[in-house]
Amino acid sequence: MAAVERKLLDLIKLLPRFSDIEQLLTNEVEAHYILQRSAAYMQNVQLTTELDENAGEEIGYLVRALVDRSWERIHSGHFSNVPLNIRKIYALACYYKIIFLLLECNSCEQREQCGIILDEAQLLGCNEQLYEKWTDLQAELLKYLDETATGTDYKQLPVLAPVERHITRCDIPQLDAPSIVEFNAKCYQALQPTLLFNTINHWPALDKWRNLNYLLQVAGNRTVPIEIGSNYASDEWSQQLVKIRDFLYRQFAASGEQPVEYLAQHELFAQIPALKSDICVPDYCSATAQTTAGVDIKAWLGPKDTISPMHHDPKHNLLCQVFGTKRIILAAASESENLYPHESEFLSNTSQIDAAHLDFDRFPLLKHVKFYELLLQPGDCLYLPPKWWHYVHAKTPSFSVSFWWE
Repeated sequence: MAAVERKLLDLIKLLPRFSDIEQLLTNEVEAHYILQRSAAYMQNVQLTTELDENAGEEIGYLVRALVDRSWERIHSGHFSNVPLNIRKIYALACYYKIIFLLLECNSCEQREQCGIILDEAQLLGCNEQLYEKWTDLQAELLKYLDETATGTDYKQLPVLAPVERHITRCDIPQLDAPSIVEFNAKCYQALQPTLLFNTINHWPALDKWRNLNYLLQVAGNRTVPIEIGSNYASDEWSQQLVKIRDFLYRQFAASGEQPVEYLAQHELFAQIPALKSDICVPDYCSATAQTTAGVDIKAWLGPKDTISPMHHDPKHNLLCQVFGTKRIILAAASESENLYPHESEFLSNTSQIDAAHLDFDRFPLLKHVKFYELLLQPGDCLYLPPKWWHYVHAKTPSFSVSFWWE
């Protein structure tokens, strides 16, 4: 029998015991059988520090089949209708698949492939409350897989200069580092869009993320969904899964004209915990619930001229600007009938208008709408109540983080 290296044994110790995940597998006979055998096999590896290669080959084959089967079930209908336990089984099967592949071979090429599988576990799987140590396993897997990843001899990316702050038009109230009580009364309960100053100045991200080489080092090997085209409501818009390093080089270092690409509305910080340590959830998100649990954190990274067309979201939103500036145009939730939402279900929260160039001949009801404008600058936070319409145009390369909560 072959001996197992220490680092892999440490990863195996972070896999779940079968008793940790058995409840997820109720009525899932196939997954129950495969994951029970997988957990037992890994438990034996821990005890003996050696591999039973014949058994490992058989169970590894079954795990790969479970990954494929779960992937098919996830893609058999609309993603929002996929039961969470199916996505959790997919994530678990991906973790076991990675370990079996590494036990088989831990070359640079194999680690690169395992990194792709790990990203798919994060993008398609459900990891919330998966089992107690899943976040530790995720972090240690990222570290292990990136240690000798291929293609790490990177060219330098620019370090973005700080943007000089300007006093500009702002049509909504402004508050300087309000207390939670003040925010709750003037913003949250009043459903009043407000520009907040000096509330995230303590974030390490404000300085660290302007150095794009830091983002490259921490996140370059991760695969993420990228929007291609400056506006998701246009006919030319599409999406593609790419490595962050390729996205960064194309959008921030390439010479010549490049199609605009946007890392938009992505749960980047669940996928890359190291980046989450550079920010923190603002206390305003717990103004009434007394907890920040359940806050959705989204990343928005792109070059100059990314555009989110006039649209609205169902939750409270705190949009925090890390670097770069964004022009924002707002309209109240009560203006919906005058803003010509798309008729399709997919775009029903999105207006047909170009908020930056109003066409009153094509959309005559716009003359009744009161619009509000502001410039979001580094360190600023914009509070948006649910259903308020907003148009967002990046005037420079930009990184924003949004926090959504009920």
